[in-house]
Amino acid sequence: MRKIIDCHCHIYPEKIAAKAVESIGNFYDISMDMDGTYSNLVAAGNAAGITHYVIFSVATTPKQVGSINKFITDTVAAHNGFMTGLGTLHPDSPDQAADVEALIAMGLKGVKLHPDIQGVKMDDPRCIKMYELCRGRLPILFHTGDYRYDFSNPKRVKAVLEAFPDLTVIGAHFGGWSIWERATEELCRYDNFMVDCSSSLYSLDSSTARDLVRRYGADRVLFGTDYPMWEPKAELERFFAMGLTEEENELILHKNAEKLFGIE
Repeated sequence: MRKIIDCHCHIYPEKIAAKAVESIGNFYDISMDMDGTYSNLVAAGNAAGITHYVIFSVATTPKQVGSINKFITDTVAAHNGFMTGLGTLHPDSPDQAADVEALIAMGLKGVKLHPDIQGVKMDDPRCIKMYELCRGRLPILFHTGDYRYDFSNPKRVKAVLEAFPDLTVIGAHFGGWSIWERATEELCRYDNFMVDCSSSLYSLDSSTARDLVRRYGADRVLFGTDYPMWEPKAELERFFAMGLTEEENELILHKNAEKLFGIE
């Protein structure tokens, strides 16, 4: 059986999932395919052949950090073996160091930040402490790009990459949602930068997407569906339509994630 790791999955407690999914759809003006719950993720993912999930959520206020990290940790623990969790942080937390130590103690394997939704430019001075605490210890998966905003666009990403060369940064959406090709041109030269292909293949033709993969190098690309935005089966069909080599497929679908997050 082919290994497939979905590296970009937002999940929410059932009591708030519907509201959270509606909010995301409104933010991007995109119809959401899935309902945002763990059970829906696994049912749709398993049916599509996904064998492992990297799950997370984003804190929009400092007080949410602890509860979100506990929810992700508990979900991983309840389904041992095919889930990996990333924690969240917030730049306005009164004790970022304690937050980082807590999520490491919980066994979370990285950090997810969404500058646009958190409303903070990723090179804002308030964020620097987070990067100092994570450098050499935890990779950070950022939402990156948006033609409408300037919280996480290429110049912001470059500033972080250059200031923290020992911080592993993952730029979701090929490093720049909705500005994919410009992001690739500006960011592909940074050795501490990886990307995922989530929320990109729906909009890019196969040849353009394939070119983006090869400009970064398949060893720096992760597969992700951006659940609950897209149905996993459809995302895998778009992925295979790129016509990558089997070696490239293996790197992107599981080997890179296994190495990055320590997934066995």
